[in-house]
Order: sequence, then C-alpha cells, then structure tokens
Amino acid sequence: MFLNLNHTKLEVFKTSRALVLNCYKVTKQFPDEEKFGIISQIRRAGLSIHLNIAEGASRRSKTERQRYFEIARGSVIEVDTAFDIALALNYCNESGLQVTGILIVDTFKMLTGLMK
Repeated sequence: MFLNLNHTKLEVFKTSRALVLNCYKVTKQFPDEEKFGIISQIRRAGLSIHLNIAEGASRRSKTERQRYFEIARGSVIEVDTAFDIALALNYCNESGLQVTGILIVDTFKMLTGLMK
C-alpha cells in the first residue's frame, strides 16, 4: 500500500486482490454460526493467496519465489474446496459464485504460469 513495489503491477496480484475482496463479500451472506468455521477459513485462505504472491514476488531467489507461489496456489485450491462445501450446505448458490469461480480459475492459471 505504502511501498510502490513491482509486485503491485502484476496481473496475478490484482486478480488475487479481487478474489480476497470477493471472498469477504460472498461470506458475509453465510450463517452467523459459521463465523469461526468456514467463513474464517475462506477469508484466511483468500488473504493467504494475496499475501504469498506479494511476499514471493519480493524474493530474489527463484526457488524461494516458486515456493511462495506454490503456497499461494495451494490456498487457491483451499478456497475452491471450501466454496464447494459451502455450496453443498446451501450457504450460497452457483449463480452467486460465478465471479468467484472466474477469479479462482484465473488466479490458479496465473500462478501456474509464474511457476513455470
């Protein structure tokens, strides 16, 4: 935010930011009893994606960068899986997850590309 570093210009960084914000928006509609359950898990994993991209991009070693991007990609899978459970529990519906799905797929693809 205050540091004007190169990672903020990366498309994957911008997309992951949109994904985090979307995770918060969608989970606001979940039942209150899930506050410390699936809501917290989705939000933490979503934020983890964004933070690991930022931290990975700042690493000088390719191996270190790859590791952070790999962790971020794992968190993308975690968010996707958690939304699958939320859908099965009727906490949300498929039409309400269209944007989320696009952001998940795009972030996953971009991270995979960065890792190659």
